[in-house]
Amino acid sequence: MAPRVLVSDELSETAVQIFRDRGVDVDFQPKLGKDKEKLAEIIGNYDGLAIRSATKATEKLIAAATNLKVIGRAGIGVDNVDIPAASRRGIIVMNTPFGNSITTAEHAIALIFAVARQLPAADTSTQAGKWEKSKFMGVEITGKTLGVIGAGNIGSIVCSRAIGLKMNVIAYDPFLSKERAEEMGVVKVELDDLFAQADFITLHVPLTDKTRNIIDAEAIAKMKTGVRIVNCARGGLVVEQALADALKSGKVAGAGFDVFEVEPATESPLFGLPNVVCTPHLGASTTEAQENVALQVAEQMSDYLIKGAVSNAINMPSITAEEAPILRPFIRLADVLGAFVGQVTEDPIKEIEILFDGATATMNTRALTSAALAGLIRAQVADVNMVSAPVMIKEKGVILSEVKRDKSGVFDGYIRLTVKTENFSRSVAGTVFSDGKPRFIQIKGINLDADVGQHMIYITNTDVPGMIGFIGTTLGEAGVNIANFQLGRDKQGGDAIALLYVDGAVDEAVLDRLRAHPAVRAARPLVFNID
Repeated sequence: MAPRVLVSDELSETAVQIFRDRGVDVDFQPKLGKDKEKLAEIIGNYDGLAIRSATKATEKLIAAATNLKVIGRAGIGVDNVDIPAASRRGIIVMNTPFGNSITTAEHAIALIFAVARQLPAADTSTQAGKWEKSKFMGVEITGKTLGVIGAGNIGSIVCSRAIGLKMNVIAYDPFLSKERAEEMGVVKVELDDLFAQADFITLHVPLTDKTRNIIDAEAIAKMKTGVRIVNCARGGLVVEQALADALKSGKVAGAGFDVFEVEPATESPLFGLPNVVCTPHLGASTTEAQENVALQVAEQMSDYLIKGAVSNAINMPSITAEEAPILRPFIRLADVLGAFVGQVTEDPIKEIEILFDGATATMNTRALTSAALAGLIRAQVADVNMVSAPVMIKEKGVILSEVKRDKSGVFDGYIRLTVKTENFSRSVAGTVFSDGKPRFIQIKGINLDADVGQHMIYITNTDVPGMIGFIGTTLGEAGVNIANFQLGRDKQGGDAIALLYVDGAVDEAVLDRLRAHPAVRAARPLVFNID
């Protein structure tokens, strides 16, 4: 059955056709996003939800989306999506971070020009029949210092354009390396240095707890007198009242704002002030950008629902369409390893370490880790998946670490999952052979080579003669057919394990008979998803 996608905001017919061409059953209802009750009533019928900004994917809506697998936002901002709620429900949230980067960057440059030369006010005056040349004395931007806060996708384009305009560009971004700054042709500085040096300041960062009110009265006091400030990023980055006060005092010479603390912005402390240019969140409003993000979100959602490829996800590691078929067997392996540990570990887990050896170390390990965590938690939470599992692990306060190393043994690549509780440490390792099927290669440090079946029995015991016969006879008498039987031990007379792949579920009474042997410490049934 084809996956179903609801489009509840305006997307172009070309974008809608992409869904159809990729084999997705698409329901195009562009006005539905504004009808919260109707949307909540029908959302449970869909695998995907494609939106712009009108639809609000709230916690309440997500709770009603019982079949939803992916939400695609045609645009950068995902303020209208409750990402934690989606993550807890295992719903991937995608955006299109590159589709409107150029458009937004160009809008920032346009506002820099508009503020530097007071263009909107001059236009209004001239069209009113006035000729006030002396009133609109502007400044050149050539040779001026532009301070860019945030040098990511959009900020880096602004830097490039500003350098082309012969501005001196400095940038503050905690994630900007010195090498990348040199490659861009900008000088990396600390935030206070940017405030002190910049003639113009433009913001290109998301709104987070760390960036909220990044420009307030204290920050403005550190700036040059006559600085001009542009914000095309997010409302809430600048304290609007503090900026209004600075504009009135002359500390700030002008401002260009496309975003506001409250939107739609019907009032603001900035409105009506001289040399303040305001636009109604037009950063992404070009024909090209709107079409680009619509096409991208349709392609991304279709690739995920049809091929399992994940791109530009906010809460899930990306998996390209090219790597998905290669990665899929190892995702299954990671899930199996996690499921094994989850079913044999009853104590609260304190730490998790995942080792990627050889070829697996070069793969998309974030995706593999997410799969392992999903398998681990599934013993307690049946509907967990690769999106919700990392969230749950973090909420539990479990310490998680990844280790990558070059090939160290006979296998081209393998994964080892180790968990630590208050009382013990337990590990299991596995690999994928040429047939694409996962195999156990080590449990508790004991080597073996075992197929993975849907129903298995895991036995730990002291190494004594006769165990093979005892296990085989006991299961045979109970009518349990053994498909594969693997043994291992650390030394003669030491710890030993048996891993059996059987044809079906085993009654607890049969397991009790196995546990009755004096050498047996534990006998556990295991169930794995091996689609």
